[in-house]
Amino acid sequence: MGTLVALGSSPPLDPEAAAGIVRAYGLELESCEPLAAGSVNSNFRLETAQGRFFLRIYEEQAEAGALRELELLRALARAGVPTTEPPLRLDGASVSHHQGKPVALYPWVEGDIVCTEQAVPARCEAVAAALARVHLAGAALPPQPPSRFDADALRERLGLIARAAVPELCRAAKEIEEHLPAVQAARVPDLPRGLIHGDLFRDNVLWRGDEVAALIDFESASSGVFAFDLMVLVLSWCFRDHFDLDRVRAMLRGYQSVRPLSPEERSGLRGEGALACLRFATTRMTDFSLRAAPGKPPLRDYRRFLQRLEELETPELARVLEGA
Repeated sequence: MGTLVALGSSPPLDPEAAAGIVRAYGLELESCEPLAAGSVNSNFRLETAQGRFFLRIYEEQAEAGALRELELLRALARAGVPTTEPPLRLDGASVSHHQGKPVALYPWVEGDIVCTEQAVPARCEAVAAALARVHLAGAALPPQPPSRFDADALRERLGLIARAAVPELCRAAKEIEEHLPAVQAARVPDLPRGLIHGDLFRDNVLWRGDEVAALIDFESASSGVFAFDLMVLVLSWCFRDHFDLDRVRAMLRGYQSVRPLSPEERSGLRGEGALACLRFATTRMTDFSLRAAPGKPPLRDYRRFLQRLEELETPELARVLEGA
């Protein structure tokens, strides 16, 4: 078996190194397969004599960030949130290393990732209820750090885009930067906040039939506004060519079956959604557009989030979000 390279992998992972990592958990490696999933980190499927596991090399997070995610997952699993509970090494440590980068090991959760057409209202209702459980469970956990994607961080990324001097991306970055002050000013102040996932797209939820098997990839978890986190769900699950209002209604119904929204939160959903649109349009450009091979379209298109931003202003969607 030769050197194993996953999307974003730097440096590559060779079989001997993979075997050494899993031995630290008391496991015996049989095979290691790189996975194309993910935009930043390097991910691998491992077959061991003791079962299947998922290995991640953190390409951007420092060890403290990786450790925080692993401890958070264990706490959420104990609180009954459907997620995966990472094992400890034989020496009691949570994090391994590969050439200076933190490495995490997770039990493999059998489940499917649904496509856009499969994100039907029943699944929207179920995943929103699961997110509400995360928000409630966070109250008993240590406070999380602020988001790595706050307004200052977005401006820094927009500066990177401008320095890349790609005309189309420069125009889009300028548009986002011009929107940011007004979007921030329009947010409803003092909305309830606590632990948020921050990135609960379809590829971060595993399903067994119509039931949520696991919420995964808490790397972007932080302290934040619950309404923002809910709107990330709405933006990523309820938008096809336009917003599917039946899905939006199901999303709100599922969330409120676990954690009812206050009138202030309902009125603040659009503002939080607008901020989420700017956040994901920006990271789509830095994580995909700037990394796309010459002549090839990026895997994910930032313009879809600018379209969502425009459609947040439609009266029909506003009435659904605000409960009118």
